Amino acid sequence: MDVSGANPMQYLVVPRVLAATLMVPVLTLLGDVISLAGGFVAINIAAKITPLLYFNKCISFVEFSDFLPSVIKSILFGFTIGFIGCYKGYNSYKATESVGISANSAVVAASLWIFIIDAIAAQISNILFYQ
Repeated sequence: MDVSGANPMQYLVVPRVLAATLMVPVLTLLGDVISLAGGFVAINIAAKITPLLYFNKCISFVEFSDFLPSVIKSILFGFTIGFIGCYKGYNSYKATESVGISANSAVVAASLWIFIIDAIAAQISNILFYQ
């Protein structure tokens, strides 16, 4: 891409970081929906309950302050995963074995940063929403 005069950051990095930033919250929402459906199946095995009653009870216990921090954290996690993955991939050496090393390094670094961001975001959301 450098030889053709195209900006690799514009065509490679930015779309991947934006895609990760937008899709991780969508996957989080999908996981929440699947967990609610799984909870309904589990409670329906133990005791017969209507779907309307189950979802009304679930929604009655959820507040906006429960929803907003998780959405913000999932956006931050998506950005972190996309950014670190692109950074490690873009700065890897030009050999085949360095791709695996860079991928492993990206997973470890992204996991570490997700723990750090989660700890900071949990403290901030605790101060803002639960005090």
